[in-house]
Formats: sequence, structure tokens, C-alpha cells
Amino acid sequence: MKTAIVFPGQGSQSVGMLSTFAGVPVVIDTFREASAAFGQDLWQLAAEGPAESLNQTVITQPLMLTAGVACWRAWREQGGGMPAFFAGHSLGEYTALVASGALAFADAVALVKLRAQAMQEAVPEGTGGIAAIVGLPDDRIEAVCAEASQGEVLEAANLNSPGQIVIAGHRAAVERGMAVAKAQGAKLAKMLPMSAPSHCSLMKPAAEKLRARLADIAIANPLVPVLQNADVAAFEDPARIRQALVEQLYRPVRWVEIQRRLQAEGVTRLVECAPGKVLAGLGKRTLDGVEIHAITDPAALQAAISGEQHA
Repeated sequence: MKTAIVFPGQGSQSVGMLSTFAGVPVVIDTFREASAAFGQDLWQLAAEGPAESLNQTVITQPLMLTAGVACWRAWREQGGGMPAFFAGHSLGEYTALVASGALAFADAVALVKLRAQAMQEAVPEGTGGIAAIVGLPDDRIEAVCAEASQGEVLEAANLNSPGQIVIAGHRAAVERGMAVAKAQGAKLAKMLPMSAPSHCSLMKPAAEKLRARLADIAIANPLVPVLQNADVAAFEDPARIRQALVEQLYRPVRWVEIQRRLQAEGVTRLVECAPGKVLAGLGKRTLDGVEIHAITDPAALQAAISGEQHA
């Protein structure tokens, strides 16, 4: 049995997330380590909110990175094995690189903090938007974006599962895109709680700031392959990993292809390692014959590890 461990990005955060892990020392220690690097108590933020703070990109990104690393460390400490592959959705790619040994955790916290600040500076809060479109054929999205852009930026940002795509760009264009998609038969068009429109060309100025910072960050060869968002490929060369992280900021997340690549590589078990069940849900809609787990609490963690050990 081949296992892939995947890490979610922004959108999976919620007040009280990981509260059931409060009695797991490695989780608390991970949050303490990240809080020291970040300069704010991330565990308190996760536990108490408010939601408005959790949804600010500059907080969401370090918080979700920390949550994913904490769950990964709990997995290992309690007997979970190394997977055949890692992957992370958007921000989750950084978590995957930490888990793979390619990126030091403290460096990753600082990197995603800078990434978030650069994203917010590139598109001031309120001027960008990001929305989920559900139930429209994937090949219609490009036409929707073209019709609704009206001279502004509007692009497919996340290709999450068949019939579920996220669009991003200028907020007014996103709102027009939602209306066009609904008119063309989309079952759902919903603005997402993110304050910066990631994975579209508005992020190119932020990507250049990230490139400059990445030049000073040590990156090692991953111990386990990490499928990266922009290329659906696993790189060993640190320079190529840096380039992939830069491009990831303004290119779409090709999650459908990542999932199918994992299955083509023989993965029969997918474990989502962090709060929420977003990636588990996408997996169930995309993959047949793959066992899927979401580590949402200590009991789910034990069930996933037990299933691995008895396979």
C-alpha cells in the first residue's frame, strides 16, 4: 500500500481548530516554536479567534502551516510511517516541503509570513477577490473569465476537482464572474474568506519579493518526493524548488492533476494532515479506489495510523 500525505491551504482555518489536540505535547510544542518565529501566540489565535483575524492572509498562512506541521509531527510521534509522496494545496506546499525535510520549519514560518505580506501589498485588502464555482464544466471557466473580466484580471486559480474551480482577480471582476457562472448553470458561486487573490497574475509583484527572499533560504533535497502545484512534478534540485514556489504564487493550483498523478504512481491511500476535510472531500470526488483519511482529531489520527499498520 502506497500512502500520500497532503496538506491543505487557506480556507481550512476555523476558530477552535485543533482544540482536541490540546493534550498532545508535540502539537503544543510546534505551535510554541512557530509563535516564537512569528511573533504572536498562534495557538491562542487558533483557539479564540476572532474569525476575522484568522481570515487575514498574514495570519492564516503561518497558522495553517503550523497546524499542518503539528499534525505531521503527531503522526510520526504516534507511529505513522513516511509516505511515498507529499503534496500540499497552495500554501500547503510549504508544509509538504517542511515534512519532506527540504525546508526548515522556522524558515518556512518566516517565508509564509513574508509571502502573505507581499500578497497583501500587491493587492490591497478589498480590491481583490477569490470565489469557488461549482457545477460548471471545467472547459467553460475560461470563457466565463473572458466575459466577466472587462479589462480587469480574472483567471482560474485552483483546479480542485471536476466541476469545482476557484477563480481569482480584481474583486469586481470576480463578482461579475460569479454572476456569469450562475447564469450559465453553475450550482454554486461563492466568495471565499481570503483577503488576497492568490494564484493569478495580480500576484506577480509578490512573487518577485518572494524570489528575493528565497535566494537566502536553505533548501535541501526532499527525503520524500513533493508534487508541486504549478508543474505537477517533484523536484530534487533546490534551485528548481525555489522557482516552483515563485511560480506557484501566480499560476493555478492543478490539484485534479496532482491527485491523478498520485494515483498513477500507485498511491492507494490519501491522508489529509491538518484541520478540516477539504482535500479529503476533493479526493473522494476525484479518485476511485483510494482510501481517504482526514486527521481532524486524535481519534482520526489513531484510526489512520492503525489502518496503515494493519494494511
